[in-house]
Amino acid sequence: MFDVGFFELLLIAVVALLVVGPERLPKLARTAGMWLGRGRRFINSVKADIDKEMKADELRQILEKQKQNNPLHEIIEDTRQDFEQIRSDTQSAVDLASKPSTDSKK
Repeated sequence: MFDVGFFELLLIAVVALLVVGPERLPKLARTAGMWLGRGRRFINSVKADIDKEMKADELRQILEKQKQNNPLHEIIEDTRQDFEQIRSDTQSAVDLASKPSTDSKK
């Protein structure tokens, strides 16, 4: 991004030494390093948050697409209705079979 070489850094160090002075330069360098570290951590956390949101959005889209392409819920519901119909038919057949046997004993 920035093409800063050795000589540019050396020039910045010499100018800082002349402007700030040798007694305050170490404290200034420590403070600048601290702020740069905080800035980098902040930028990294923002990047991580954006990455999480993008992945969550992609996952939502995949799930929605899968839901539309694979109507598994409909298949399960149709199967459940078929089994319920078979159960009711079987129950009515058992009821009909048990009624004549009880009537013939009387």
